[in-house]
Amino acid sequence: MVFDRVLIANRGEIAVRIARTLRALGITSVAVHTPSDAEARHVREADIALQVPKYLDIEAIIGAARAAGAQAVHPGYGFLAENPEFARRCVAAGLVFVGPPAAAIEAMGDKIRAKATVSAAGVSVVPGATEPGLEAWTDFPALIKPSAGGGGKGMVLVRSAAELPGAIESARRTALAAFGDGTLLIERYVERPRHIEIQVMADAHGGVVHLGERECSLQRRHQKIIEEAPSPFVTPETRAGMGAAAVEAARAVGYVGAGTVEFIVDGTTGAYHFMEMNTRLQVEHPVTELVTGLDLVELQLRVAAGERLPFGQDDVRLGGHAVEARVYAEDPARGFLPTGGRVLVLREPGDDTGATPGPLTAARPHGGRAVVRVDSGLAEGGTVGSAYDPMLSKVIAWAPDRDAALRALDRALADTAVLGVVTNVPFLRTLVAHPAVRAGDLDTGLVERVLPELVGDDGVPWDVLAAAALVFHALPQGDDPWEVTDGWRVGAPAWTTWRLESRDGVHEVRVRGLPEEAAEVLDDDGRPRPARIRTRRGVPGERSLGVTIGGRTENYLFVRRADTLWLGRDGASWQLTRHRIGDPGDRPGAAAAGDGVVRSPMPGTVLLVKAEPGDRVSEGQPLIVVEAMKMEHTVTAPRDGIVSELTARAGRPVDMDAVLAVITAEEAT
Repeated sequence: MVFDRVLIANRGEIAVRIARTLRALGITSVAVHTPSDAEARHVREADIALQVPKYLDIEAIIGAARAAGAQAVHPGYGFLAENPEFARRCVAAGLVFVGPPAAAIEAMGDKIRAKATVSAAGVSVVPGATEPGLEAWTDFPALIKPSAGGGGKGMVLVRSAAELPGAIESARRTALAAFGDGTLLIERYVERPRHIEIQVMADAHGGVVHLGERECSLQRRHQKIIEEAPSPFVTPETRAGMGAAAVEAARAVGYVGAGTVEFIVDGTTGAYHFMEMNTRLQVEHPVTELVTGLDLVELQLRVAAGERLPFGQDDVRLGGHAVEARVYAEDPARGFLPTGGRVLVLREPGDDTGATPGPLTAARPHGGRAVVRVDSGLAEGGTVGSAYDPMLSKVIAWAPDRDAALRALDRALADTAVLGVVTNVPFLRTLVAHPAVRAGDLDTGLVERVLPELVGDDGVPWDVLAAAALVFHALPQGDDPWEVTDGWRVGAPAWTTWRLESRDGVHEVRVRGLPEEAAEVLDDDGRPRPARIRTRRGVPGERSLGVTIGGRTENYLFVRRADTLWLGRDGASWQLTRHRIGDPGDRPGAAAAGDGVVRSPMPGTVLLVKAEPGDRVSEGQPLIVVEAMKMEHTVTAPRDGIVSELTARAGRPVDMDAVLAVITAEEAT
């Protein structure tokens, strides 16, 4: 290895993960950060950290690498990872770009050119068309894609010619915003397809191998949610064929480093077609590492340093099964809108503090025990905002077989808690347990079809409300002994009514007695249930609570900030605020549809305003487009009426529940 210092041109969990391999190899890691990320976890875990204006500033990144004395730059994924100009500028500055040559990035980064390149190499591609023939396309259903970029951004499914013009407009707008290039292509849509990708690794001496496949069919809005290796669908013969096609695709562009060739696979016939090649490390690379025992970042560094691959195709062996779940800052109960906030309490599986994720690679561990690994950029006290991708961490489980891996993943997700930020962890647990997922009967539309089964918003469970009321009841209300909330009266204790506010309304819970000694809670049927709480101790920094109601004990992580309490259990979390007399009866925005107030459904930026003050609008009419984390959300009119107020302005940031407009009934105007 010729490197002794490498700059990581990224942030979050991938920067932390790359730093871990650098540390294991004895290489000094150099982090970069924006001013708002100065206290981020990836900064704290690097050996050296330098501030840059933004992560997309090529000159600043290269200047930081030279100032730190780095010999190489690892781009991770996202940001500049697939920017050929960045690769060229690194080389021109005397830095090794830990990735493929700029020419390979260009060839595969443009989906139109990539399809032509691999087709010429004999690899089957999905039938489609490019501009200017988009508007004339007649074979539906079809999928519109940006030619540049990836990650599913800008992809739109079109089922009829009538939908085509609007879909092209939306896809082009997203492509321009996300990638700076509005060029589109259209492809025949394969009904109930499986998304299967092949990991390839190539050196600069002509050595190219594949490391098996990953099943990435569990998606929502073309964004991957859960990935696994190997695929429960792929046979050894299909693996060999797809692997050979992926190797030919890499050879066709002179590829060097880690790359992923993605295929769309007919779930009935098994026929596969090339979709695109990602010229970087993939988010889901850990599942390949766990079934092969290889560190892909280490291999990237070694081939970038000019070394040959230390193995051939016949040496690659897949052992056991690995499954990865992506933890996002999003709220499934509110249509998966992005969320945010400060991380008040963090627990990640495999370690009580979340400070040390599981092993980097652990294929075929002794004894056949399940192994859990966490790749995370989270830290307690950090803030999750809307400026970056909503993925917070990845939870990965390995076991000797698929059923055991899924069980281990579910248990690991149950041990995950991010109090202060709403996440998709409960949704992930429900998805992992779904019968179709357990059976391996997957396709890219499965999640959308069964979404009502996966996203149930039944409100806060009664036992959680009771636990919160007991916590508030146990808190000292002041120094006056008459303010003790035991409900003491001559004859019998009195009941105290606690009004607790959650996102679905205000709830009342009645408590009497002292919870740390002996109390009672009225259940939904009006029956008194004996209750008690106790704070668990013994683990440094632990903030957990045991709540016993009617002989049943549940353990929670908890944190309190003034009148707001967060409780976490089994991967789920609830935010409950003490509702005092005189407070509004509903949380902000809860009555938006009734009062004509139009509020932002998420923190983000106003992208488009489609109305003017004084306009007459109808219920459901699109008014404003809010964008966050490269996602667009159209806010519609909650009622018929006149736009009497319009505070939204294109380009301005907005908070969740911020007032964007007011629609007044026409008779009132």
